[in-house]
Amino acid sequence: MSERDDLLISVANEIRTYRQGDLSEPTPEHVDRWLQQFTPAQQLPFIREFNHVIKQTFITSHEVEDFLSSLVTNQELAGDDPAGYWSTANLLNIQQNGQSQKEMLKLFSKCLEEVFGLDLEACGEDGGDFIYLDDVMFSGNRVGNDLEAWIVNDAPQSARVHVIVAAYHTLGQYLTAQKLKRVIANSGKKISVEYWRVLTIENQKAHKNISGVLWPTAAPSAAEVQAYMALPSKYPFEPRQPSAKPIEPFSSEAGRQILESEFLIAGAKIRAMSEKPKSSMKPLGFSPFGVGFGSMLVTYRNCPNNCPIAMWWGDPEATSGALHWYPLLPREGYSSLRNIFDDLTL
Repeated sequence: MSERDDLLISVANEIRTYRQGDLSEPTPEHVDRWLQQFTPAQQLPFIREFNHVIKQTFITSHEVEDFLSSLVTNQELAGDDPAGYWSTANLLNIQQNGQSQKEMLKLFSKCLEEVFGLDLEACGEDGGDFIYLDDVMFSGNRVGNDLEAWIVNDAPQSARVHVIVAAYHTLGQYLTAQKLKRVIANSGKKISVEYWRVLTIENQKAHKNISGVLWPTAAPSAAEVQAYMALPSKYPFEPRQPSAKPIEPFSSEAGRQILESEFLIAGAKIRAMSEKPKSSMKPLGFSPFGVGFGSMLVTYRNCPNNCPIAMWWGDPEATSGALHWYPLLPREGYSSLRNIFDDLTL
């Protein structure tokens, strides 16, 4: 068996639980059909690096459950009497877009029942902390919008809020924190917000050279990329400097650059097929900045639109037009109103 075949099997195995029950389980043939759309000479090194990265960035249901289980008895959060803490804590269910918070609350409820025999519905008291639970924070817009509405309309005069996610991107967390500070100040309420996560992904422009997202060192010479780069932009692309050592989740600087180049070329081609693409539809993922958000984090539930569009865009049945791209991880969106307009809310 060739290295390519081994890698196709490995990637298919890693993403096998993606949208389980909604989609057919990914096969090596599925991965290969997606791979064949990239530059022929780069396909092997591309899938080699993609295999390395996706093993670190695909969040499985078991990993989410482990994360939630660890919260139940986290002493820094719940103190020396975690059962008492959670019995008084108010777990917010205020997400305006998407279903991830409901899913997280459902799983967390199971953890509380198993460890302490607590019924989530019976938890919560005046004076107890407020918990905003979700899986991953990308741009931070969703957390910011949800909590802004809650602070203005429903929050008590004094409260402590914990935003708890499995992972966050540093720019999203920073922008969310700044926004909520303004909202709280304008509300006249005394509300503190703390942020908890297991994994931090650096993606601020000031730290682009050590970022953990796709951030190209240069724009490839492909015609579609050059045409895209010529478009006017409020926040133009600023290349990063190559790193002398690997930065997680990438295996090497060379491997990273292959991913960045190939995803940028493919994303520019996809965007060029769209008649009137939104300005936020960028090759490396929906974002107002540069060539796109560049996140590689995917959950078992869905692929965020902040990931390179070549990972999730397209319709397997399309033979022409804007959706004529075979997706590796089809987003729930083309067939579901609950996510189709979820741009930049992650």
